[in-house]
Amino acid sequence: MTLVPAVVANEDPIWTPSAERIAAARISQFKNWLEQKHHLVFKDYAELWQWSISDPNAFWQAIWDFHSVVSHSPCSKPLAVRKMPGAQWFTGATLNFTEHVFAQSRPDQPAIIYRHESGERRELSWAQLAHQVALVSEQLKALGVQKGDRVVAYLPNTPETMAACLATVAIGAVWSVCAPDMGTLSVLDRFKQIDPKVLIACDGYTFGGKVIDRRALVDELLAQLPTVEHCVVVSYLPTPQKSEATFKNTATAKVHTWPSINSVDPASFKMPKVEPVAFDHPMWIVYSSGTTGLPKPIVHGHGGVLLEALVNHLMSDLGPTDRHLWLSSTGWIVWNLHMAGLLVGATLCLYDGSPSVPDLNTLWRYCEQEKVTSFGGGAAFHMNSMKAGLSPGKHFDLSALRTISSTGSPLSQEAYNWLYTQVKADVFLSVISGGTDFAGGFITGNATMPIYAGEMQCRCLGHAVYAFNEQGVAVIDEVGELVCIEPLPSMPLYLWGDTEGKRLHDSYFDMFSAPDHSPDVIPWRHGDWMRITPRGGAIIYGRSDATIN
Repeated sequence: MTLVPAVVANEDPIWTPSAERIAAARISQFKNWLEQKHHLVFKDYAELWQWSISDPNAFWQAIWDFHSVVSHSPCSKPLAVRKMPGAQWFTGATLNFTEHVFAQSRPDQPAIIYRHESGERRELSWAQLAHQVALVSEQLKALGVQKGDRVVAYLPNTPETMAACLATVAIGAVWSVCAPDMGTLSVLDRFKQIDPKVLIACDGYTFGGKVIDRRALVDELLAQLPTVEHCVVVSYLPTPQKSEATFKNTATAKVHTWPSINSVDPASFKMPKVEPVAFDHPMWIVYSSGTTGLPKPIVHGHGGVLLEALVNHLMSDLGPTDRHLWLSSTGWIVWNLHMAGLLVGATLCLYDGSPSVPDLNTLWRYCEQEKVTSFGGGAAFHMNSMKAGLSPGKHFDLSALRTISSTGSPLSQEAYNWLYTQVKADVFLSVISGGTDFAGGFITGNATMPIYAGEMQCRCLGHAVYAFNEQGVAVIDEVGELVCIEPLPSMPLYLWGDTEGKRLHDSYFDMFSAPDHSPDVIPWRHGDWMRITPRGGAIIYGRSDATIN
């Protein structure tokens, strides 16, 4: 392999957390809990991380206990079978992701704040969201959806999409979603692989001031998805357009409308009934595209997604007092992870539409108006704001903003500097690198550590991540392949239809061999160039393979 040139990161930190921020950080709370509960004391993050990867049973059990994860049946030790691929986690456990979402709720407080580029604003309390999820799950069961059936969606980033996902997961069905800006072939390439039973689709959407009618495309999807028995339509088209065309009932699928449930008498609010499922029961199917062949349909389980999200929220310092905004479409794994912010009681701030309508300050204005505390976007969004010469900190009250996140591609040193000079000087910048493949972050932020421009702060707790050279040897301060050498609960259960596991093996486990001392654990090769810095940070340089994620 050819190594890209190393970039020297700055020697002086661009931000150092205050003593108050360190003391209040959720990761500090976790460290204090470990000391009080298990008499484990770590002098710094490096020691904590080393323990987390050296003793996975103790670490993942600690994550489970610290977050009060509930199993409806007895379970074995966390890592029951240490293999990669093929690890078995918490054997015997039965739980449900949706149940844990509503275990953190505060009924009268907002669970979701939604804004559309048109100016529309809606707010759902935790009680309203729970009731909506309960009604949709009952509707899905009435349509014949059973545990293990696939429910697919063609929807934008709205409260209805969040409710549909949580309702699907609540009954043990398997969720999968595509964004409505995706064309017919792209959607069919994904959904035809998994034989869905129900399609939930929008009639259209708005982006950049333009209304896009999707009814003809949805009709085509129904014609090409013979396993779909029911299509539930969520209407977003403006009223004048709704009479122009109608959805067609096909020979196999009956078309329904989304239930009108937002004006229900508050006295009838109810919590969703959840189906306890095995730790490794499929929860959703997400897709990672390559340059050849169909997109990989990656299956994640309830327990793995739950624990990975809880660790990632620990690292990003997200909690119940946060208002959490991410710029994401439903076609990106970040949408799934944003939804998982509900697990820690955060209020989710959704945005649907173009971030440049009416101008590039739209999301910074959103942060001011809704007192957003945690705002994330792709690195491209931050760098486009910088290139446009924006100075959000001068024009908007961002006093509530305590965390900014970035992911999707490397964030330049110039963008780090812009965020600290033109947005906010005292803010935790959590730059993340991970992937759809395991629904989380390998490299992430830490609110208790200093930040150096151009350098991500640390490897995530529980994630045994290294840079390997061509010989499969871990290197420091050299660019190599990003690998993970220990199993994670959220690694794919399998790729849908990959009965022999060959496609899974060829995607992640075909470059490096298992070490002699651990022959059952083959290193996961992620497909990124990475350098681990001497102080324990990391710099990502881009893809090392031909994969387009």
